[in-house]
Amino acid sequence: MKILIFANTDWYLYNFRYPLAKLYLQDGHDVILMSPPGEYHHHFSPDGFTWIEFPLNRRSMNPFTELATLLRVIRVYRDQRPDLALHFTVKCALYGSLAARFTGLRRVINSVTGLGHLFIAEDAYTGFIRSFALRVYRFALKGTKVVFQNSDDRQVFLTHGLVKEQNCYMVQGSGVDLNYFTPSGTKPERPLVLLPTRMLWVKGVREFVEASRSLKAAGVEADFVLAGDNDPGNPASISEQQLTEWHRSGSVEWRGFCQDMRALFSEAHIVCLPSYREGLSKVLIEAAAAGLPLVATDIPGNRSIVQDGVNGLLVPMKDPESLAKALQELIEDPERCQTMGQASRRIATADFSIEQILTGYGEVTASFFQNSG
Repeated sequence: MKILIFANTDWYLYNFRYPLAKLYLQDGHDVILMSPPGEYHHHFSPDGFTWIEFPLNRRSMNPFTELATLLRVIRVYRDQRPDLALHFTVKCALYGSLAARFTGLRRVINSVTGLGHLFIAEDAYTGFIRSFALRVYRFALKGTKVVFQNSDDRQVFLTHGLVKEQNCYMVQGSGVDLNYFTPSGTKPERPLVLLPTRMLWVKGVREFVEASRSLKAAGVEADFVLAGDNDPGNPASISEQQLTEWHRSGSVEWRGFCQDMRALFSEAHIVCLPSYREGLSKVLIEAAAAGLPLVATDIPGNRSIVQDGVNGLLVPMKDPESLAKALQELIEDPERCQTMGQASRRIATADFSIEQILTGYGEVTASFFQNSG
């Protein structure tokens, strides 16, 4: 069987879906990975995958540009004639599903990894585009299997009539390697609070910086670290100039992209993610596996990982004062941090292992053939 996996960056394919792609390959399928070019696609061919370079403007909402993109996707699907297509991220799910319909491909899995800028942004122009996109979604997703990472996103799609309940599946994220991410031993004496994410406004970076400033002004002894690149392809990206300004002012330390997350977690005492919306945060799952207490916003996705008062604290969205208070509670109570970290590891082991996620996608894939039989 020929399987095509389409995502909006090669980084996403490599960091989030490579174990799934490898599983399909090990099962004897031909696997095609399709994405824009980046720094990760050079891994694909040596591992036995075919990679198709597909330029994609993630920021564009120009109807003519988007129509041209759709036509290019259709050409690829017509040329490759896959037996199964998996689409990750919003545009890929939309255009990939339309291309599948126009080329007669009936086996399609769309993974909703979060609602994205189109659903989150509140400006009038995006609202107009969203109303149109919902109609297109309804048409494109018809008859496809749709995988959700949390029940809130699933309910949004059901409420808008974008999917039918019998075609919905729940698979909790992309999983974590529990043998790779493990609790570390001795940590530096000075507490380090870590926000590891893409540098986007919707990840709550501004609130983290404001919380850091207020805690430092109050004399709380701790370091506050941002780890991650900005993402110019995303409309919510924070400029490098702004990040550098925060760093130089001493508000936070911005380390940029970090390749070795395991080493980063070994330094951290608390991991924080004050984002506005998540599908299911991979970095929170990895931090939980590393045995760290978590502070996150009380939003869909985060609630699946952070059990308030058990392995971390949940705070209101866009509320730097509440965020600062929660962080101070844990910074000043290392014993509670240790207890919560142990609970995090138990939760990651019980619910989020990579094996569980691969089994989930295996069941969705198998459902096509069970139904056809």
